[in-house]
Amino acid sequence: MYYELRTYTLNPTKLGDWLALYKSNALAVQQEHLGNLIGFFTTEIGEVNQVLHIWGYASLDERITRRNAMAADPRWQEFARLNKELNAVVTLESRLLRPTDFSPLK
Repeated sequence: MYYELRTYTLNPTKLGDWLALYKSNALAVQQEHLGNLIGFFTTEIGEVNQVLHIWGYASLDERITRRNAMAADPRWQEFARLNKELNAVVTLESRLLRPTDFSPLK
């Protein structure tokens, strides 16, 4: 199993707007295409204008296939357009994680 940790740093004044846009236009599309949402978080201490989410994949090939299908979905393309228009995302970081043999998540 592989886990993708995505960290979005947002304009602090647009965090609420971005979360509302994501919930209404992107969440269902991602759940349909990516399938294995582990968690979705906002930060409370430190850099407080961040959103983090973790998705699980059986393999790196599965990740590529699922993300390509999502990118081709017109609903995702509409979210991408609205997201760009909102201009809330400052940076995006994506990390692929592989659990150790003693990790509770395998």
